[in-house]
Amino acid sequence: MSLVRPAVEMRSVVKRFGSHVTAVDGLDLRIGEGMTYGLLGPNGAGKTTTLRMLLGLVRPTSGSIIVLGCSPGDPAVLRQTGSMGETAFYPFLSGRDNLRAVARRCGIGDRRVDVVLGQAGLAERAGDTVAGYSYGMRQRLGVAAAILKNPQLLILDEPSNGLDPAGQLDMRRLIRELGGGTRTIVLSSHDMDEVEQLCDRVGIIGGGRLLAEGTPGQLRGDAALRIRAEPEDQAAAVASGLAWVDDVALADGALALALAEVTPARAAATNRELVGAGLEVSEVQTVRRPLRDVFLDLTGHRTGGADSLRPGRRARHRRARQ
Repeated sequence: MSLVRPAVEMRSVVKRFGSHVTAVDGLDLRIGEGMTYGLLGPNGAGKTTTLRMLLGLVRPTSGSIIVLGCSPGDPAVLRQTGSMGETAFYPFLSGRDNLRAVARRCGIGDRRVDVVLGQAGLAERAGDTVAGYSYGMRQRLGVAAAILKNPQLLILDEPSNGLDPAGQLDMRRLIRELGGGTRTIVLSSHDMDEVEQLCDRVGIIGGGRLLAEGTPGQLRGDAALRIRAEPEDQAAAVASGLAWVDDVALADGALALALAEVTPARAAATNRELVGAGLEVSEVQTVRRPLRDVFLDLTGHRTGGADSLRPGRRARHRRARQ
């Protein structure tokens, strides 16, 4: 069991709207202090309802939620929590004046406003009215508002939505800078690259339930060796006879070799055996399933296409299992 103190703990949480809609269905989450936690799920999976319950904006129908040691919505928790969702700003005030209004409501001095505007990359446009901001700039302003209180818990709902590639990189840089130490970040996103790069752990939900949880590497599963060699059938036969290869399959015009453990030494040894057998080897690569494919499989949204680690047919030559 982890010794890290939980910043968020949800136990058997259910949220129903009326008698026919169950948005969250027995959800269990434990998010450690100082962790950046990614929440993935298709539209309607219950992500937004979950975040709103953490903020105390929605009460669970049943189950228990503890945030920073207290109940969600407790004033002590709200003082230590920043959130970025569908933040409403005054369109005819400048970005700076909008944040000043938020700061005054929170009892924060104006000096902090310019600090967070700089962090969010809005210093040069701080004096412009929000009506003239692009959607991506409003996203940045939402993050700036969320970090005004220098919170211990930061909840970000689709922070990179609407940003161009450069803006996405800046946002990821900012989130990295904000994470770590004792600050906990809960990040909801549809951007798989963003989640893989930023998050210590990831929870995938569907139908209001937790379908899988772990580090990005754990969710992607075991690695394999991807080999391109000609003739392909002879390469499959040689690979199948190697003691360290458990299975050989054909995928996307290459061989996918399943090994108990993929190491540089075993990759090099595999290459030597193939070359020594007179085969022309053009590629040896360690690969894992993309997190995107794991997500699509778990949520039932796969629409087809090849998977580098999910071959469509087995090689004719396969080492017999002992």
